[in-house]
Amino acid sequence: MKKLLTALLIIMATGAFAQQDPLFSQYMFNKLAVNPAYAGSRDALTLDALYRYQWVNVPGAPQTFSASIHSPLKNQHLGLGFNVYNDVIGPNINQGALATFAYRILFPNAKLSFGLQVGVKYNDIIWSMVNPYDVEDPYYKAQMKNKAVPDANFGIYYYSSKYYFGFSSKQLFQNQMSVVSVNGREGFTKLLRHFYGMAGAAFPLSDQVVFRPSVLVKFVQNAPPQLDLNASFLFAKTFWIGASYRTEKAFSILTELNVSPNLRLGYSYDIWFNELKGYNKGSHEIRLGFDFGKSRMLTPRYF
Repeated sequence: MKKLLTALLIIMATGAFAQQDPLFSQYMFNKLAVNPAYAGSRDALTLDALYRYQWVNVPGAPQTFSASIHSPLKNQHLGLGFNVYNDVIGPNINQGALATFAYRILFPNAKLSFGLQVGVKYNDIIWSMVNPYDVEDPYYKAQMKNKAVPDANFGIYYYSSKYYFGFSSKQLFQNQMSVVSVNGREGFTKLLRHFYGMAGAAFPLSDQVVFRPSVLVKFVQNAPPQLDLNASFLFAKTFWIGASYRTEKAFSILTELNVSPNLRLGYSYDIWFNELKGYNKGSHEIRLGFDFGKSRMLTPRYF
């Protein structure tokens, strides 16, 4: 644990940490956390909440909570949303709150949406949780200064009742978050710009079965590209079950139950095949989705 925390502090102080965004296995049900152009696309006031506990049994393992609400306006070209998150890794806390505006171009059988998110992000360390080997370590003694910084995300999302694809870029401002001064030299953590590409489709195989493949591609400087491939099946318009493979050498099993036309409950379990496979008991993710009122969408919702 001590080695983990000391390494975390050094990495943060030197700004070498690349994959800064929270990881979600159920990205296909939680798109507003990835692409702001998704706001209003369900044609109802929609609430999504998700909790993820990654690498169970590893001290200081990541735990993430994300919640969003979004809706179209009376003017069907416009959508609004709001997203908050809390991402904890050991003593390190990353938090954010962002408002979303989307403008939609309406086609006969599809819509093209442009979305912009703006808000504030904050990073901090709970120093009472840190127990280093060397209390004289200059990075520990300096106890970096943290601050809230503005940030923005942008996305494009094209969708119909049967398919979608989108592109987004997050952390556009690339602001400095945490600053530390050691021996007269200043180091800092810098938000790096993240790029996402997503696509998915739904293929009815019969009156009772729908096949839905999807893909998410993620790229950020100083880290290898990450690819997430998913294949899911919907049975009797009620129960989703599927599996994903992530190029971080992880395999996920996903399920979602449509409890009612408005309420959805989802769960996923990740199995890791990388160097951490002998030290953790997988990752759990629980999600709740709810549509208030009656959706304007007349056909079944697959995304």
